[in-house]
Amino acid sequence: MQKKWISAAVLAVVLAIFAGLFVIAHPARAEAPEAAEYMEYENAVVEQILTDSTEADPVSEGHFRGNQNLIVRVKTGRYAGQQMMADNTVGPIYGCPMAVGDGVTVGLSTYSDGTVRCYIYEYDRSMGLALVLGAFLLVTVLVGGKVGLKSLLSLGLTVAALIFILLPLLLRGWPTIGTTFFVSVLVTAATFVILGGVDKKTVCACLGTLAGIALATVFGLLAQNLLRIDGYRQEYAEALLQLRQTEESAIGITGLITAGVIVSALGAVMDVAMSISSALQELTRVNPDLTSKDLFRSGMNIGRDMVGTMTNTLILAILGSGLTLVVYIYSLSLQPWQLLSSAYMSLEAISGIASSIGVMLAVPLTAAICAVSYGKKN
Repeated sequence: MQKKWISAAVLAVVLAIFAGLFVIAHPARAEAPEAAEYMEYENAVVEQILTDSTEADPVSEGHFRGNQNLIVRVKTGRYAGQQMMADNTVGPIYGCPMAVGDGVTVGLSTYSDGTVRCYIYEYDRSMGLALVLGAFLLVTVLVGGKVGLKSLLSLGLTVAALIFILLPLLLRGWPTIGTTFFVSVLVTAATFVILGGVDKKTVCACLGTLAGIALATVFGLLAQNLLRIDGYRQEYAEALLQLRQTEESAIGITGLITAGVIVSALGAVMDVAMSISSALQELTRVNPDLTSKDLFRSGMNIGRDMVGTMTNTLILAILGSGLTLVVYIYSLSLQPWQLLSSAYMSLEAISGIASSIGVMLAVPLTAAICAVSYGKKN
C-alpha cells in the first residue's frame, strides 16, 4: 500500500510539472488582427473531376505526372461546406492522381483583394493511419495484457510530452539540449512509475537510464565539435532559419543534433537499464547472499548479451530512415572516405554512435547502481 501511495505521489508531481510546462509552452495570446493575405490548410473531399491530363511517368515505375482540375467541398475551417475549384499537380515525387470521393488536404491562399486560390496539398491519410494505429494498439493489448495497457499509457504520455511540450518550448527559444534532457528525465520517471511503481528496481533503472543518456549527450557534443558540424547542416535547417528571422520562433538550431541523440537513445537506454535492474533484483530474491561484486559481474554478463543487438538496432534504424539519401550519395561514385565524410553520413554517425555509446555505458552504470543497492556487503 505504501508503494502505491509513493508511486501516485511521484506520478502526480511529474504530471504537475508537465502541466506547468504546457502552460508555459502555450501562453494565451491576444487575438491578432487578420492579415491582408494568409495561408491555411483544411480538410476537403473531391466531388468532381473537371479535367485530367495525368499520364504514366516514363522514368518512375507506377507513378504519374500531369495536372487535374477538381471540384472539392471544404469540410473544416471558415470555408466549411463551400465548393471550390482546386488544382492538383501530380509528379513522381509529389502529389498523386485523385478520384471522386477521395479525402484531401487543401491549401487555401486568401489574397488582399478577397480572392481565394485552392490547391491540393496532400492526400488525406488519416483513416489509413487510424487503422495502422488501431492494429498496433490491438496487438499490444493482446500480447502484453495489463502490462501492454500500461506501456500504451506511458507511450501516449511520452508522445504528448514531445509534441505538446518539448517542441513548443524549443520553438520559443528554450535551450535546445537542456530542455530536451529535462523533458527526457520527466518522461523516464513517468514511464518507470507507470510500468512498475516506485521501488528499488525502478529507481536503479531510472538512475542508470539518466546516466547513460547524460554520457550519450556529452559524447554527441564532443563528436559534433570534432567533426565541425551542427544542426544547420540538417534537413529543413534552412526552413527553421527562415522561421527564426520572423517573430514566430527563436529556436536554437545548433544543438538539434545532440537533442536528437537524446530522443533517439532514450527508449533503448531505458530498455537496457530496466532489463538489467529487473534481472539482478530477481537474482537477489533467489540468492540473497550474493555480494555486490557478484551482482555487478552478473549485470555485465546480462548487458553484454543485449548490447550487440541493441546497437545494431539503433544504427540500422537511423540509416534505414535515410536510405534514399544514402543511395543517392553512393551513386555519386565517391571514394569510401569521401562518402563517410559527407555531411549526412557525419550526422548519422554522430546520432548512431552517440546513441549506441549511451546504451553500452548504461550497462556498467546500471549494474554498478544495482550492485550497490541489492548486494550483500562483504
